[in-house]
Amino acid sequence: MSEREMRERVIRLAFGGDERKLEEFCEVVRGAIPDGTAVVLRGSSVTGERWDDGAPFDADGPGTSDLDLTFVGPEILGEYILDGFYLPGVHTKPLSDKDPDIAPNLTPLRERLVAMVKRPVNIQATRDIVMKFRGEWMGQPYLTLIGKVGEE
Repeated sequence: MSEREMRERVIRLAFGGDERKLEEFCEVVRGAIPDGTAVVLRGSSVTGERWDDGAPFDADGPGTSDLDLTFVGPEILGEYILDGFYLPGVHTKPLSDKDPDIAPNLTPLRERLVAMVKRPVNIQATRDIVMKFRGEWMGQPYLTLIGKVGEE
């Protein structure tokens, strides 16, 4: 899948076909993260289907599929508490309804994004090497929204 195809799919599925809504979403994120942090979108909004059962995006009704944001860079990792990591200093759990207290300074951003898109938004942070491993070696597609993966 090309970047263009992924972007078009994300706009159609998650932003109701309105590219301006995606741009507004990105501007809100950009204003809340450290300079040099890349932002990617992963999961069913990019692929069109859930990884575990192949069901289409929003199969359970409008607004039921989440958006999986990943912030890529070393500085953003400092926003997560120790219990918020799968691998300390390298890869976090997602800030989500399941773990709402693992990145207190990012909670207002998450709440604002959820209100904007009217669906759950999960925010994970990782280092560049993990993103490259997942994307290039494991074949998990992602759409880069801000910055560039590989600048860490």
